[in-house]
Amino acid sequence: MARRIDVTGAGGVRLAAWEFGDPPKTDRTHDESGDLPGVLLLHGLMGRASHWARTARWLSARHRAVALDQRGHGRSDKPPRAYTREAYVEDLEAALEQLGLGPAVLIGHAMGALTAWQLAAKRPDLVRGLIICDMRASALGGASQHTWAEWFRAWPAPFATLADVRKWFGEDDPWVERPNPARGDFYAEVMAESPDGWRPVFEPEQMLRSRETWVHDAHWEELAQVRCPALVVRGLDGELGRAEAQEMVRVLPRGQYAEVADAGHLVHYDQPEAWRAAIEPFLDSLRES
Repeated sequence: MARRIDVTGAGGVRLAAWEFGDPPKTDRTHDESGDLPGVLLLHGLMGRASHWARTARWLSARHRAVALDQRGHGRSDKPPRAYTREAYVEDLEAALEQLGLGPAVLIGHAMGALTAWQLAAKRPDLVRGLIICDMRASALGGASQHTWAEWFRAWPAPFATLADVRKWFGEDDPWVERPNPARGDFYAEVMAESPDGWRPVFEPEQMLRSRETWVHDAHWEELAQVRCPALVVRGLDGELGRAEAQEMVRVLPRGQYAEVADAGHLVHYDQPEAWRAAIEPFLDSLRES
């Protein structure tokens, strides 16, 4: 089960955090025994906390596992503006402090990974370990932003049924090279029923605004400022290439590398068991240190 905890982010934005597993057995914000180290999971652009449900449930056996709906996503507030990098990082900072999770392990996918390493550089006292899942440190450029805008316009929304959602994103989407049921499931998770059919729970324009704040810049300098142990994980068919991933590991002062076969950008959805096998040794080493 997941228990919702509302926290207040930058500018008073209400954020929905979801704690998986049993709630704390005392009314203290910190687990003073040290038996339940905190883990905070951050989804990528267009994602939501529930995308981490499978990962968070097995983590909850030995960690206090919380996933966050970032601003503009899931059940969190969707202000018309205020989608800056600073706002996302400040939201994460506020969530860690209000939940009493720090110093925590941050696990981030795509944009969530960028937010995680930017906070780790800014507030090393709040982060004891970092897992970066399929996020590039290099600039992607304006052309990629145009491609994304065209892609959003190609969506045949509203979708009549969730089955139509799964089929389009898993098979018919021009970005899909071969049928991928996991991708269909991923996008079905971010749809909500409306009077005319199924639509995303986010506003595509707000997603483009969020993305605009980081695609034009490289993020190597902040990566180099991350002092905690960090694991870079890529799917072999994902967006992060091997050469760039290994360079990220080299730039990170305490970087490690892992890759998952037969996985694309949605590593934790494509191959959940292999994803677990890739990150579990790293998490174990943090517990032992």
